[in-house]
Amino acid sequence: MTTRRQGVASAGRVVVKVGSSSLTTAEGGIDPARVRSLVDTLAGLRARGAEVVLVSSGAIAAGLAPLGLSRRPRDLATQQAAASVGQGLLVHRYTEEFARHGQTVGQVLLTVDDVTRRNHYRNAYRTFAKLLEMGTVPIVNENDTVATTEIRFGDNDRLAALVAHLVHADLLLLLSDVDGLYDGHPTAPGTSLLAEVSSDDDLEAVTIGRAGPGGLGTGGMQTKVEAARIATGAGIPVVLTSAEQATPALAGEQVGTMFHPTGRRRPTRLLWLAHATEPKGSVVLDDGAVRAVVERRASLLPAGITGVDGSFAAGDPVDLVDAHGRAVARGLVNYDSDELPGLVGRSTHELSRELGSSYEREVVHRDDLVLLVHPRHRVP
Repeated sequence: MTTRRQGVASAGRVVVKVGSSSLTTAEGGIDPARVRSLVDTLAGLRARGAEVVLVSSGAIAAGLAPLGLSRRPRDLATQQAAASVGQGLLVHRYTEEFARHGQTVGQVLLTVDDVTRRNHYRNAYRTFAKLLEMGTVPIVNENDTVATTEIRFGDNDRLAALVAHLVHADLLLLLSDVDGLYDGHPTAPGTSLLAEVSSDDDLEAVTIGRAGPGGLGTGGMQTKVEAARIATGAGIPVVLTSAEQATPALAGEQVGTMFHPTGRRRPTRLLWLAHATEPKGSVVLDDGAVRAVVERRASLLPAGITGVDGSFAAGDPVDLVDAHGRAVARGLVNYDSDELPGLVGRSTHELSRELGSSYEREVVHRDDLVLLVHPRHRVP
């Protein structure tokens, strides 16, 4: 008799992520049969009383045929065009399939700003909360049509982990074209499936991300393991398996790989700040400021800064680095990069007297700051 995984079958709110490779045909277009099978599984989960959030890739794939493209485009502009055409088609397909079960879906397109800037992330949470309260299945994707960096397959793994935290999910299910995490390439002789992962120690013998082109899809298994780290580090269990095994996985059967929680919930916005942003620049801290930020969780003041690098505006994410260039924290800066050099090394009281009371503020407030090193790690 197979022992069911505790907490999986009883999860009341589940985030499910499905990748393009699990939704498409061999030719690269959306496969209606695969979409229908996935929706049947999720509708069954909804019917038993669970709430479901679906993070779905596939917009670019859905847009290929209508635009007369035979393969996934390489350039960003064409990817954006394909995503623009395909996103509506993909959500329409989901709408029709869920409607067969009498269930409603809603589209949620997210950007990093939606959940890192203080005045945005609460709106994102309220949107999800209201959709779920009204019995709707949110269909989530990154807003690829206005993306400013390269759209890469696998990005939605990280997005799904962060959404799971945002909506207070009880479980994250990552669906792939591989049935779990192996200690090597799944097709290589002698490789084994890891059924349980309790810590990074269980991953020491795993050679993910080294199989070369064509091994595990464009994003590869690395992005899925990183997503699992994000979610489990925030207290959310993760199951990784193939789309074909979604039903038994959600029933708690011993399929795929189970990643067990390793940490506790963190402030949602700070989790996104740590894992979903790219720094626009950096500020260099003296040794005292490093200790204050890392050990005492203090705000960063101008007096503790020795240098500024990069071009950024107030509200942008920046890395706080020590004298050796090691990033110790990331935060949302309160000054433009061209304004900071004149403030470096000076006290807020001095700046207030000379420039006005508006300068008596932190460079990065502690509420807008997340550590990138553990406080127990020794700092200068």
